[in-house]
Amino acid sequence: MLDRLEAYYDAAPRSAARTEEHGPFTLFVGEGPWPYYARPRLEGAELDLDAIAVVRARQRELGVPEAFEWVHETTPALLALVREAGLDVLEAPLMVLDRAAFRAPEAPPSIVVRILGADDDALAAASAVATVAFGAAGTAAGPQGIRERDAALPRDDLSFRRDRLRRRLTVTAVAENATGPVAVGSHNPVGDVTEVVGVATLPAVRRQGLGGAVTGALVADALVGGADVVFLSAGGEDIARVYHRLGFRRVGTACIAG
Repeated sequence: MLDRLEAYYDAAPRSAARTEEHGPFTLFVGEGPWPYYARPRLEGAELDLDAIAVVRARQRELGVPEAFEWVHETTPALLALVREAGLDVLEAPLMVLDRAAFRAPEAPPSIVVRILGADDDALAAASAVATVAFGAAGTAAGPQGIRERDAALPRDDLSFRRDRLRRRLTVTAVAENATGPVAVGSHNPVGDVTEVVGVATLPAVRRQGLGGAVTGALVADALVGGADVVFLSAGGEDIARVYHRLGFRRVGTACIAG
């Protein structure tokens, strides 16, 4: 399973990024609005602090985040090296869907959960939900709601995102009430493997099951679309417990450094 996930991690960014090889690392350089990172090369090579420094220098030269991502079980030596280099590391539970255990939760009353089309008018508000939600990380409720969402509407024409939806490189689901999107999430198919990403709920409406409902819709879409493996990285143990109830099981640890 980890080999399949590693192959996915190498392939998925290439639809929106070019690559550079720097010693034991592949550096993905985004060619759209999304920032990327460096990952250990699939074929493997010896890791050391000098190799990390070379990549970070190139990232600074490009004006992109000094970021690395990897699976700890596949590249266990990298964690200590990255920390020694002075970078913070999030160790995120890496979870794969157990299809036999999958249970799609129902949306709360007055909430509609749906998949967005490429030309959907709700895409801007959906993007703003993610901006606000990830600015208030965690699962705790908070004051940020519709006003903050509407103030965070993206200023670009969303053509990059719309093109990805049209080509099914990204599939986005929203949970909506009468005001529009209040929760959002996506999955990014590559062949028969897909990753659920960016599941986010406005703090003002958290702890009502909206993230679970969005995730359930994404999983259902992925399975109908032919996915054999559906996986995700949970932002922490509390979030992992939510995904566990949906049928996801931990297979490792996704390390995210920056």
